[in-house]
This record gives sequence, C-alpha cells and structure tokens, in this order.
Amino acid sequence: MNRWVYLFSEGSKEQKGLLGGKGANLAEMTKLGLPVPTGFTVTTEACLYYLNNGNQLIDEIKDQVMAAVEKLAEKTGKKFDDLENPLLVSVRSGSKFSMPGMMDTVLNLGLNDQTVAALAVNSQNERFAYDCYRRLLQMFGNVVMGMDNSDFENRITALKKANGLTFDTELTADHWKQIVSEYKEIYREKLQREFPQDPIEQLYLAIEAVFGSWNNQRAKTYRRLHDISDDLGTAVNVQEMVFGNFGESSGTGVVFSRNPSVGDPGLFGEYLINAQGEDVVAGVRTPKPIQVLADELPEQFQQLKNICENLEKHYHDMQDVEFTIEREKLFILQTRNGKRTSKAALTILLDFYKEGIIDEKELVSRIEAKDLEAALHPNFDEDALKKRESFLSGLAASPGAATGAAYFTAEAATAAKARGEKVVLVREETSPEDIEGIAVSEAVITSRGGMTSHAAVVARGMGICSVVGCEQLTVVAENRATVGDNVIEEGTILSVNGSSGKIYFGEIPMEELGNMVALDELHAIWERHAAIKVRANAETPKDIKTGMALGAVGIGLARTEHMFFEKSRLLQFRQLILADSLAERLEVLKDLKKVQKQDFKFMYEAANGKATTIRLLDPPLHEFLPKGADECREVAKDLGKTFNEVRRKTDNLAEVNPMLGFRGLRLGVAYPEIYQMQAEAIIEAACEVMQETGLKIQPEIMIPFTIDAKEFARVRFAIEEAIQKSLEEQKQVLEYQIGTMIEIPRACFVADEIAEYADFFSFGTNDLTQMALGLSRDDSPRIINQYMENGIFADDPFQVLDEAGVGALMKLAIERGRQVNPNLKIGVCGEAAAHPKSIAFLNNLAIDYISCSPFRIPQAKMTLAQMALKV
Repeated sequence: MNRWVYLFSEGSKEQKGLLGGKGANLAEMTKLGLPVPTGFTVTTEACLYYLNNGNQLIDEIKDQVMAAVEKLAEKTGKKFDDLENPLLVSVRSGSKFSMPGMMDTVLNLGLNDQTVAALAVNSQNERFAYDCYRRLLQMFGNVVMGMDNSDFENRITALKKANGLTFDTELTADHWKQIVSEYKEIYREKLQREFPQDPIEQLYLAIEAVFGSWNNQRAKTYRRLHDISDDLGTAVNVQEMVFGNFGESSGTGVVFSRNPSVGDPGLFGEYLINAQGEDVVAGVRTPKPIQVLADELPEQFQQLKNICENLEKHYHDMQDVEFTIEREKLFILQTRNGKRTSKAALTILLDFYKEGIIDEKELVSRIEAKDLEAALHPNFDEDALKKRESFLSGLAASPGAATGAAYFTAEAATAAKARGEKVVLVREETSPEDIEGIAVSEAVITSRGGMTSHAAVVARGMGICSVVGCEQLTVVAENRATVGDNVIEEGTILSVNGSSGKIYFGEIPMEELGNMVALDELHAIWERHAAIKVRANAETPKDIKTGMALGAVGIGLARTEHMFFEKSRLLQFRQLILADSLAERLEVLKDLKKVQKQDFKFMYEAANGKATTIRLLDPPLHEFLPKGADECREVAKDLGKTFNEVRRKTDNLAEVNPMLGFRGLRLGVAYPEIYQMQAEAIIEAACEVMQETGLKIQPEIMIPFTIDAKEFARVRFAIEEAIQKSLEEQKQVLEYQIGTMIEIPRACFVADEIAEYADFFSFGTNDLTQMALGLSRDDSPRIINQYMENGIFADDPFQVLDEAGVGALMKLAIERGRQVNPNLKIGVCGEAAAHPKSIAFLNNLAIDYISCSPFRIPQAKMTLAQMALKV
C-alpha cells in the first residue's frame, strides 16, 4: 500500500519533494518543539496520482486522510461536527518550491450551521464565530466551487453602505449572521445546491481543489517564469485552526527574519490585530509594522523574535514566517527561505558568516552569479519592469540597465552629453572611431555583431550596458532607425536592459541602490580557495582602477591599439600607417613614443605594482584607415598630404580579409621599429615609475598573432636589442618578460618550438575560436543561433569555450609548451574565459590566470573558488 499521508510529527525538512516545502518545514518545526498547530500533510505523490487518474480522490487516500483526522482529534481533543468542541482546520497548498499566492487555501473548514453555534459558545464571542463562518463560505465558494469572489464581497459592501459603515470590523454579530444567510443563498442561486454541511465532505472537496490548483493558469505561468517543473505536484497541509480574529489580544502577520530589500538584521514585516491571515494580504485594512507589536504584545514579540533567530540558525537562511497570536498565545503557521534582492542575498550571507551561522565553505558555495552581477550593476525596478513590454531584443552583451535619448553617431552623442542629456548610442555596428561616443553613453545598441564584437567588448570593459545583434533594428540615417512599424528618432527615450537583451520605449524607474556589497571581504575569501588567479582586460587608468577595485590581481591584457581610438591619437596613428618612408615613420614614432610612455606610466601607477601584461600593436588596419572620399580628404588636409596620396596608400593597404591580414606580429616583422618604439616606452615608463613611486614593476610584453617560432624569435630579438640599449642609456636594471598570445591554431601545434623563446603564453580565445571554427565573430550570431536552435551547438562558442575544439587546441599547446619550459606562465584571455561553464573546463588545465573585462572579475573569482571546493 502506498503511503499518501504523513503527520507533522512524522516528516522532516529533507522531504520537500514529498511533503512540499511548507509541509516539510511544518514537520521540522514540530520536531524542534516550536508552537506549530498540529496537523498532517497529503503528499505531492497523491496530487500527481489524482491529476493523472481522472481527478479522482481514491478510497486509499481518503482512508489515510480519515486516519490522520482521527489522530488529529486525539491530539487536540476536538472532533469534526462535534457540537461542544468542534475541530476546525485550514487546508493549504505547498509545493517543493515556494510559489507565493499561486495556489489555493481554505480556512475555518469544519464549520456548519450547528458547529458555528458551538464556536460562539466556546469563544464567548458570537460575532467572531459568524465572521469565521462567512469566511469559510466565501473561500470555499471561490476556491473549491469556482464562484466569483466579487459575488460575496459585493454583499458585504452593500450591507456596510446600507448601515453607514466603513470597515468590516464595524459589522456586528447580527450583520455577519445576515451575510452568512445571503452567502448560502448565493450557493443556491449559482450552483443550485446547498453549502455542504458535512466537514468530511468539505475536507475532501478542499483537498481536490488544492490538487487542482496545481494546474491553474497563474500557477503554470509562475512555474514557467521561474523554471519550475510541471511534474512536481503540490502537497496539501491540513492543520488545526488558530484564530487571530479573537479580539484585541489576537492577531496575525508575516515577518522576515531580516530585511529582504537590503539584508539588515532584525525583524521586518507587518501584522494586524484581530484578523485572519488573508486580511493582511487583501489590503482591506492597513497592517502595522512588526516593531509596533513590541508595544502592543511585548511578550509575544520577543518570543517571535527568538523563534526567528533560532530558525535562521537551524536553516542557515533568512526566513519568511507566518504567525498567528490567539488570545496572547503565539503559533507559527509556516516558515520558508525568504525571497530577497540580490544585494540583500549577499549581505545576509556575509553576515551569517560573521555571526558563525555558516562557515566559509558554505558562504562560497551559496553565492549565486545572478546576485553578484545584479549587485554590481544598476537595474530597473522589478515591479515597474513587469508592467512594460519590450519592442526590440538582441544579445545581452553587457549587464545593467540604463535610460537615455537615442543618438546615432558618436559626434551627436558627445554633443548631447555636453548639453547634459543622458545618451543611448544606437549604431549598425561600432568601430574604434566611436569610442568617444561609447564613453559618454549610458547604453549602446547595435543591429549587428555578436558577444565579442567591438561594441560588446568595449561596453563590458567600461561597465556600460549594451545590447548587440538586434536584427530587427534598421539604422536608416544619422538621425533615424526603424523596428518594424516603430520609428526611433534622434532624442527618442529608450530604456535598455543589458542583462536580458530587451529594449523599451520611454523611461523605466531604476531600483534604489544601497551601498556596494563588501567585495573586499569576498575577494580575500575567494582567493584562499581558488588556485587560478583573475586579471583584468584594461588599458585606461579608469578601467584599470575599476579592475583593481573589483578584485583583479593584475592586468592580463592591455591592448595598445585601443590607446589610439581617441580622435587626435587616431590621426597620429594614421600618419604612421600612411607614411611613405622609414624616415617619415621614425619621425612619427618619436612623438608616439612620448604619448605611449605617458600611457604606460599611468597604467603602472593605476595597477599599483601588480602584474601588467601589455600587448603590442595588433591593429587590423581596416579599423584605422579612412573610409570613403570625404574622410580621405579630411585626413589628407590634416596630414599635409594630397588626396591622391592618401587614397593611393589607403587602396594599397586595403585587404579582402583584414582579420587574417597584415596585423599583429606581422607588423613587427615588416616594421620592427614600431614594436621597438613600444618596447622602449614600456621599459622607460617602468623605470621612471619605480624611481618616482618605489613600486616594483616587472613588465610583461606580449607579442600578438604568432604562428611560427622563427618569426617570434626574430621580433623578440629586435625588441630586446632596443630594450637593452634603452636600459644602458638610463643605467638601469629591470626584470621583464616577453611572451606571446596564442590565437592561431598553428601556434598550438608548434607551441613547443615557440616556448623555446617565450616566457609566457596567453590564449586569445576570441580569435582562436574564430579561426578554429571558421566563423567570423562579428557575423556569427545568425549562424550560431540557427545551430543552437537545431541542437548542433549547446552554447555560443564565443561565450562558452568550445571544449572539444578550441579546448583541445589549448590542452595541446599547454602540454607541448610546458614540455620545453616547465615554468612557462600561462593565461587565458577573451570573453569566453570568464563564463562559469568555461571556468569549469579551465579549472582542470594547468593555467596560472584568466583575464576578463573588469565587471566580470567578481563572478569569475567566485566561480573559481566554488569549482575548487567541488574538487
């Protein structure tokens, strides 16, 4: 025989799947000796059997329910239908996962025309008894019989109006008797039947109603939104009634053991005197803050406070507690882990750790990425967001939320910012020339590009929210875009959710942000557990300082080409690549060296002596060349050249596939003086900062785009020649390292040969993925989406490392490199490196660090610590 029913005294908190969260917690609190009204639970298995077998409550379930009712009668000294001491119960739902308000409840079950009189005598309060009876008639009619609740409420409203009354509490016993009579008439009118007088029939019908509520529309919607399985079912909890509407020494309420918005310790909640549970949530009366209970019923308040503190210690979590006070006696009706904001979640866990409620291992394992991310970025107010409908969506490239006026060029965005406007930059795609427009924007939207596109990478690095690859967006002019029939004009207010990839018209209120979570404490804890370190991809002082503040142990990738995106520097760089002779290049390089040297000094100072890896120029030249005749004329004028000279040089440098063309180390082979200049600037800046600040600096110079040991050795020797000459001139001694970025498949196969000359490897996963899969990262979203929809790819390989392909290449390169140089330092850069799924793979490789954009650092460190604890 299957077991379908458990007394509260027979269950435990571990049985949430069988007893539901509410039933398991009621059983657990009963075991702890807390003042829980006695009762029993009909299991989730009974629910599923009922739903899967024609919605019939079988005799076996009924028999076990009756046996439990008899035991309930023994414990309470009350019986169903007893005219002297009637048993009254509540019937509540309770699934494995909390679904507040989604399923159904019936209170005061067991009352009928006879037992209501007994309740009036026992309570010495006729008004109370008939108030309870009308509540049963109303809830039973709505929940069990499917009647419209307004049919009942309208009768109360009419009665109050007829008697010149405002509040339900002003109604007398005779008023409630009249309402009871009218409610029973509603049953006859609407259902052509009487309200069932047999408590057992009431109970069976109520159990069936709760089982059926598992499949009501609001419950289905809630499960879909919260990713809860439809196959779990709900339990039914049948519990002796206690009454908060027993007069001024009674009440009911809901309390959190800590503030669910910010996480502060201390009770947070509200209650009502002389009320039942539904009065608190119905809004008919205004509840009082829980702290007022300390004045009205101080003994019960202190008892409630002590119970909440003990429940926290027992469950290791903040609790959401429902309670009732019946004539000065406190009862706990339910406890569950309380829902909370992301900031509160982190604050509560840290406080639990400090208070000794949880240990360090539990603290690390329980922090969730979504809470960490939400705590670091602004977000829209949840309630306001639920009321809005997005008109456009794309890839959620950089988290956070922002509102601003739409502008379609970097120049227009910069001008609008100067006027004091908040700006959203809308582009087909961004390029290095848009950097100033991106920097002044609250958010960036593009119609093209993927998660590793220029817009996505730059926005993430700056902590600006961004949505890319919005394929329905068409930018038709420099002041206009369309999305189907919707038109976005210059100045149109847009709200952008970079965490979900959704975009809305108009302004959406932001949630209120408290103080930043104490990340320093978490970083120290994470670093005690994680073997792999986390560095930042950053090159500007602002981004470097942000990276350090967010826990970076150094800079893993400073991209020197990014230093030339600003307009005046872009002109200098164009002058370099458009130079016609070595002498002209050397003249330009003199000025560029001064600029670069100052850049590197700022970087070292911002990094405060921490490891700094600087990648030498890796410019796909198409990003820097002037585009079109008008821009060529402008550049020619600025550089003192003719239009034909600029156009001829631009045409000569143009490439069919620039991402695989003249870039990276190939620049150093053809024009060694460029990399020599950069190396000199790196070394001289380090020497000067050490002299000026006393910081110890060991530069790590990274040569990009290597495919062969001979080319790497050639460029390394040229760089070292310049470095040694510079150090001799300065009469300085400085330790430095020269390594390479592994981002081409061939480099992985010949990693042993390259390792003979390299001090370190850094995997560039963006380019390595692009070349290993033969997919342009900027054009890939459409292809990748199709592959994911058809089950070919489980994840976007530009977001989650492709273990079978790219991962295998990395393993090979690490093994071969370390065979030659066991001390070879190895890092991994690129956006995919920081994804939790990627970290799970990388955690098993012999690497020293990963490097990611600053705002992804905390999540990466958290995940590495969690992975280490699982090993």
